[in-house]
Amino acid sequence: MNEKASTVRMLWLVSLITLLLLAGCGPKEGETVTQIRVGVIAPLTGSIPAVGQSTKNAAELAVKEVNEAGGLDIGGQKMEIVLLIEDDEDKEESAVSAAQKLINQSNVVAIIGPQASRNAIPASTIAENARIPMISPWSTNPETTAGKKYVFRVAFIDPFQGRVMARFAMEELGARKAAVLYDVASAYNKGIAEIFKQVFEEAGGQVVAFETYTTGEEDFRTQLTAIRDSGADVLFLPNYYNEVPLQVRQARKLGVKATIIGSDSWGRLSPEDMADMEGLFFSTHYAPDIASDVAQDFIKKYKAAYGEVPDDVAALTYDAFGMLFQAMKSQGRADPESIRNGLAAISRYEGVTGMMEYKGTGDPVKSAVILQIKDGEFTFYKLASP
Repeated sequence: MNEKASTVRMLWLVSLITLLLLAGCGPKEGETVTQIRVGVIAPLTGSIPAVGQSTKNAAELAVKEVNEAGGLDIGGQKMEIVLLIEDDEDKEESAVSAAQKLINQSNVVAIIGPQASRNAIPASTIAENARIPMISPWSTNPETTAGKKYVFRVAFIDPFQGRVMARFAMEELGARKAAVLYDVASAYNKGIAEIFKQVFEEAGGQVVAFETYTTGEEDFRTQLTAIRDSGADVLFLPNYYNEVPLQVRQARKLGVKATIIGSDSWGRLSPEDMADMEGLFFSTHYAPDIASDVAQDFIKKYKAAYGEVPDDVAALTYDAFGMLFQAMKSQGRADPESIRNGLAAISRYEGVTGMMEYKGTGDPVKSAVILQIKDGEFTFYKLASP
């Protein structure tokens, strides 16, 4: 046998052995499956990596608690949760690829995430078509769940949040002229900006500047000059935490005197960023300083594990896992269809981020909180109920 033929035969034997080994790895007929594979999609890299880190931390904490207690009780059997985390890089195409990989290659029974609406919306279509339950903790754009049976969320939606901040601007701050600066290329920013404008004008206010930019821009001086010259009483910035500090600094440098307010996308601001944002207000999902007993327990465990107070992303992610586990236990099964039915059957859930009520859709009815930045910390200011 020549050297080439010998090499080919060796490669064939290796391939055959590999196939035989792989065939023995899966569950055999009648064998009990003792693991549940759950996927997570988070922006571990890209423009909002702090969101990804909070997601990962909360997911690992939730799963660790269950597994260290012996597993999740499903129909009288303890089952281990296996966590599979994929990075969406805060890119639509990466979120789609991550969802496809988790569903088609990793064979997950459910997906938690993505977080940002611009990534959750395309991923939700993949999950819906594959009939795999998906829970987005942080996405607030209505399109994420609209018309879908397998997609749920933990956060309130933008029409509610936009109304909350428009009314806050008028009733609490006494504003009659408002300006908005938002990322027109991002579904979250665009959606909430439009709702704010609509509600503010319906209430008798005037939106005197409605300025846009595109993701990645860093020079907002042209838009902010127009806002300064508009005479606005309040400036609404429904933009992500990695952009807002620069926008605020440029606004103040240009002489914008309007009170600046924001939305839940501010929730991962660093102490360094907050130094330039003293006194500003934004809406979000929970306030650690008035936390319920459920939230206090979570905060304590999170701080022990990671050395910091959990932000809204972490709290929402932890709630998403809590709902997922409840759906599995209530059905006594952990297949995608049973999980979907279990989630759809949840009418009321008390989580870290408050009491949630589901009324036939994947969107919860829940309160928002308005926080103020004081002395470099997020401080509870007001509760906004539906």
